[in-house]
Amino acid sequence: MIDGKSAGKTFDGLGAVSAGGSTRLLIDYPEPQRSRILDYLFKPGYGAALQHLKVEIGADAQSTDGSEPSHMRTPNDHDSTRGYEWWLMTEARKRNPRIILEVLPWAAPRWVGERTAGKETLYSPQMAAYVVDFIDSAKRDHALEIAYVGIWNERDWNIAYIRRLHQLLKERQLSTRIVCCDGDWSIADAMLTDHQLAADIDVIGAHYPRDEQGTVSTTAAARSTGKPLWSSEDQPNSGGGPIVGRDWLHGGRFLAQVYNQNYLQGSMTSTEIWSPVTSYYNNLPAAGSGLMEANTPWSGHYEVKSAIWVTAHTAQFAQPGWQYLDSASGRLPDKGSYVSLRSKDGHWSMILETVGAERPQKVAFQVTGGLAAGRIHLWETNNSRSFDHVASLTPVRGTFEYLFDPDSLYSLTTTSGQHKGLAKPPPGTPFPLPYADDFEQTPVGRAPRFLSDQDGAFEVRPCVGRQGRCLEQMILEKPVAWAAMPDPYTLAGDADWQNYNVAADVRFLSSAPARLMGRVDSANDWEDDGQSPLPSGYLLSMKSGGEWELSSISFHHPVAMLASGSAAIDRAQWHRLQLEFRSSRIVASLDGRQLASVEDSAHARGMIALGTLWDRVQFDDLQVSGL
Repeated sequence: MIDGKSAGKTFDGLGAVSAGGSTRLLIDYPEPQRSRILDYLFKPGYGAALQHLKVEIGADAQSTDGSEPSHMRTPNDHDSTRGYEWWLMTEARKRNPRIILEVLPWAAPRWVGERTAGKETLYSPQMAAYVVDFIDSAKRDHALEIAYVGIWNERDWNIAYIRRLHQLLKERQLSTRIVCCDGDWSIADAMLTDHQLAADIDVIGAHYPRDEQGTVSTTAAARSTGKPLWSSEDQPNSGGGPIVGRDWLHGGRFLAQVYNQNYLQGSMTSTEIWSPVTSYYNNLPAAGSGLMEANTPWSGHYEVKSAIWVTAHTAQFAQPGWQYLDSASGRLPDKGSYVSLRSKDGHWSMILETVGAERPQKVAFQVTGGLAAGRIHLWETNNSRSFDHVASLTPVRGTFEYLFDPDSLYSLTTTSGQHKGLAKPPPGTPFPLPYADDFEQTPVGRAPRFLSDQDGAFEVRPCVGRQGRCLEQMILEKPVAWAAMPDPYTLAGDADWQNYNVAADVRFLSSAPARLMGRVDSANDWEDDGQSPLPSGYLLSMKSGGEWELSSISFHHPVAMLASGSAAIDRAQWHRLQLEFRSSRIVASLDGRQLASVEDSAHARGMIALGTLWDRVQFDDLQVSGL
């Protein structure tokens, strides 16, 4: 019985979280492929039709798959054009002017932090001002209204900070509301006894709100607050953490259950997926987290996963502000679930999944309570169909029936305007070899194409001691961290490269070493004991006094020193570092002179990287050539 007079909560929309460096390579895509990817994500009636977009407030600090640039590196620095999140929000808004924008910090520059009870924290007056400045900058410089802000990703909450942030938003006459606390539901207990705290928080958001058995869980306290409950970070995975399941082509099958169950079991009215698109290299953590994949910008190739169409099954059929119909939401007798929603003008949609069912199920429907009773359109996705319009039914006296396939996802609707985007990508190609970048085509203050910062910020600056533009590590103080942080380095290349030369010019601007890395076979070291200061691979490190080391780094093993020594160099001049990999032979050179030739087989293939410590070093004329 689809009863338009049924009670139910207000649907707040589906979205995605661009954070942790997850969107880094998208901005490097050529046109028209870049616009087509954005269309699949944000364009109404085309693909996922995302209704929310949450972005990281960058801090030049590792936050999962890289570091995102900060807009205020010092109290006197201000640049609201750094990075790609401003661009991404603008492009999303172009496609959907009604998209709901959100922001959340993972880390912050050193100057905003404080030490409380011996622990470093972001909960300071400076941090509240920093976050509000980001929101203000979005409005002033990019005409972007930020609807919601969180306090600190997946960290313990702080009542005094929440109050300070709320007060500052009011003082700046910003309409942005607070989502708290992007971790678990524990803030709800405090809200029930602290009426001012409850007034300051508009939405309670939790991450990955499922137990070990995969059951969605909230708390009685959270439900008692009367606040909207959101899954403010989720994923198309199997429920065991941020590793994507690959049923229905890369995670879509599980996600079909997530969207329904988050409401049916947890009363959650919005779900946001990390990430919208996998635009980071595959040897970084949680490869394949996105609704789609686009991490080869040199080829223009992208992959539209079924997670795009699973999201479309809700987002193309119901809009924020629609009402759930609880009496027409529940479970099917032979596995599966359904939720129904209505618009204010009487249109309705039902999203029905039969995941795990082994045989077809016939369902009879009665439409009542003032709902539209006209033609009903059915769309289906499963192993053999991908967002296909499969039927149009005309109810007789408000009734109709349909036989639903097992292990499938359906949308039934009285609305129109749904479409399946049909743009096709070019074929994928490996990272180009030979590869070279002299950084002359990159604007000053920006990151070069294809290089993915894993900590710190590597940006193009005027060269010191020569004409032209060079790459420089810009962050001089280690940020207040969200997770364990490696030393600054930036990554590029192909995980399958085996025999090659990599070389770069270096200029010392401090006592920090210049680092050249090759055969980087993994940067994914997210164990409980924290990240390694460097990725897994071979490292040539040169200090400004001429001391050098050639090492092999493997996660959870001591650094293997392969060779070391000292060379006569002039730190006020440019020098060229080079690593050559030929089978198990590794040759390190300085200014064309061999420093060492060793045999080692710990790393057979991998990418290249440039790095240093938290200080200034310049690089130029990066070149990689095959052998």
